[in-house]
Amino acid sequence: MSNTFDVIVVGTGPGGYETAIRATQLGFKTAVVEKNKLGGVCLNVGCIPTKALLKSAELVSYANNLSSYGLELEGTVRADFPKVIERSRTVAKKMNSGVQYLMKKNNIEVIFGHAKLTGSGALSVSPSVDMDGKKVGRTRKLKAKHIILATGARAREIPPLPIDGEKIIDYKGAMLQETRPARLLIAGAGAIGVEFAYFYHHMGTEVHLVELQNRIVPIEDEDVSKQLARSFKKAGIKVSTGATVERVEDGKTLKVHLKTSRKKEVIEVDQVLSSVGITGNIEELGLEDVGIETDGGFIKTDELSRTKVKGVYAIGDVAGPPWLAHKASHEGILCVENIAGKEVHALDKENIPGCTYCQPQIASVGYTEHAAREKGLDIKIGKFPFSASGKASAAGHTDGFVKVIYDAKYGELLGCHVIGHDATELIAEVVTARTLETTYHEILDAVHPHPTLSEAIMEATRDALGQSINI
Repeated sequence: MSNTFDVIVVGTGPGGYETAIRATQLGFKTAVVEKNKLGGVCLNVGCIPTKALLKSAELVSYANNLSSYGLELEGTVRADFPKVIERSRTVAKKMNSGVQYLMKKNNIEVIFGHAKLTGSGALSVSPSVDMDGKKVGRTRKLKAKHIILATGARAREIPPLPIDGEKIIDYKGAMLQETRPARLLIAGAGAIGVEFAYFYHHMGTEVHLVELQNRIVPIEDEDVSKQLARSFKKAGIKVSTGATVERVEDGKTLKVHLKTSRKKEVIEVDQVLSSVGITGNIEELGLEDVGIETDGGFIKTDELSRTKVKGVYAIGDVAGPPWLAHKASHEGILCVENIAGKEVHALDKENIPGCTYCQPQIASVGYTEHAAREKGLDIKIGKFPFSASGKASAAGHTDGFVKVIYDAKYGELLGCHVIGHDATELIAEVVTARTLETTYHEILDAVHPHPTLSEAIMEATRDALGQSINI
């Protein structure tokens, strides 16, 4: 058993394990160090199992609206909450096994335990405890020419909402608990907050969604925020914006004290889910000992993931926003290809798509309308509602729209914002188009199949040019 490698990747989320695989493809002797479970947050308690939960919620919604499809079901479909959670865990375990297979297939040594930088090209590994409470790993000292930190991030705590894992929970608690709260307040209406609002609502929980900003999903285009708020309110999810959680009064129930610009109110619930942001997993990595700089809880890097310390890199969530699994993977692959001497280009962070998986889903890339106008760009905007889409009407999902933003002078596709059923499946067309510096001419010249939801991108482009046909 060797303790010396060309590349060691610390953390095995999508960014970490995919980087390690690419390193072996490039001929590097590679190891990964993992203190918890292979696959990291994403595969175990994040992206993948969350989507399994959301699919169960979607099916409940379908089942209880079968009459709109001309179908009848005696009674209503009831969610068996523990079994819903169990299915999600089964999906997570399958993905974990898949990463184990990939590590073996690519001859990557898997080393369990907590890693700490101890000097130039040196790491110490000590035993750690995984999410199941199991002690893993043993003490080892490792060396590598290149060390890539991919340790991810975790839920951020704020003073009014100390996470205790029972009454005040984070996303992990929301995903793993087998008892469904009757009333749930969710603090924070970003992607995590709205996804769990959708899930718990369809599981039968009374949900109150609270957001500090003046609109939910505040990083999205304003039109998207308004549409999601309408959809949520129509479904019966309570939404409060411009609201601050001042304190939580514990008792037989939880009394959450909210403050807005207009009033103060007390909301009584059984549980609070805090989804107010994340912070990087930078503790006890030995960063200060070797001179690695951090900023706001994240590791500082350059455009190719290099830290100030030669031979040490950081990718993914621990290196700062955007906090997306696909950003981590792409960043890691560019990092290791650069190490191998290949010609690479820095990741274009303005062309990384964001996806939110409640229904209606949200997918976006590039400039919002506000950002484009704030930059002083002369723009053309087009919108196409799914209510005018034949495919959306046939599927019974007419909420939402596609909104495109083009540069008025040169026709460059500056941004696209989609809200609607399975919107996340549409955005890759726009990402590819922007990568190729496509204009509205190429979008209109590309024949879009009918009937599909993707036609909405073409139709929105027509609208931007004053050539609307189906609206």
